[in-house]
Amino acid sequence: MITPPDSLLKYDTPVLVSKNTERKSPKSRPLKVSPQQMSINAPVPPPPKPKSPSTDASQQQTEEILNAILPPREWMEDNQLWVQQVSTAPCTRSDVIHLKEQLHKKLEQYQAKETGICSVRRELYSQCFDELIRQVTVNCAERGLLVLQVRDEIRMTIAAYQTLYESSIAFGMRKALQGEHGKLDMENKTLELESEKRDLERLVNEQKAKCEAIERREAERREIEEKKHAEEVQFLKKANQQLKAQLESIITLKNKP
Repeated sequence: MITPPDSLLKYDTPVLVSKNTERKSPKSRPLKVSPQQMSINAPVPPPPKPKSPSTDASQQQTEEILNAILPPREWMEDNQLWVQQVSTAPCTRSDVIHLKEQLHKKLEQYQAKETGICSVRRELYSQCFDELIRQVTVNCAERGLLVLQVRDEIRMTIAAYQTLYESSIAFGMRKALQGEHGKLDMENKTLELESEKRDLERLVNEQKAKCEAIERREAERREIEEKKHAEEVQFLKKANQQLKAQLESIITLKNKP
């Protein structure tokens, strides 16, 4: 027989419910036992002592509550439906100590992390909490339902934090992708601006070269003009001196008797 995975939650012995694929309601506590299982359980134990109707009703209510909050495990094997329901046996102090030892043993066996987020540690503690709920429910159904509300509230809070964490991770990834895309755009824009800068620098250098060439030409032309002007002035001065000398000589000749 294929056994389900081991759990810290205490279950009864698996029972063969039916040889066909029809599933039964998990809320019905009485189960159909196969003849093979009846033969295995031989010798037949003595009949139980009669219980009072109130005790039977209380036990039945406890069983229904256990089936509701901790559903039975079901699995198929060779077209046979096997069901394993949560145990209704009351717990003792030794059971709690054994549960604690099993918890630490499984934490070491599955190498659960001591701190931080660890799905293995969370699963084992969840099984331990379910076993504590079962023990409390067997002793007092109302107390068990109250602890169940505490468990559900904790799970809902953890689920909310997990959703918030996943949404924050998704938001961070989107922002990272946007930043990466923006970074590529900025790099492309930087390359374009650098290319435009090089073009403008080349244009400035060309204009500076033209300006320097023009200044050189104008300086040479001005030098030539100044030299030509100086020669003209020198020529005019010489001509003036010659005319002045001729005029003086003419005046001198006229003044002689």
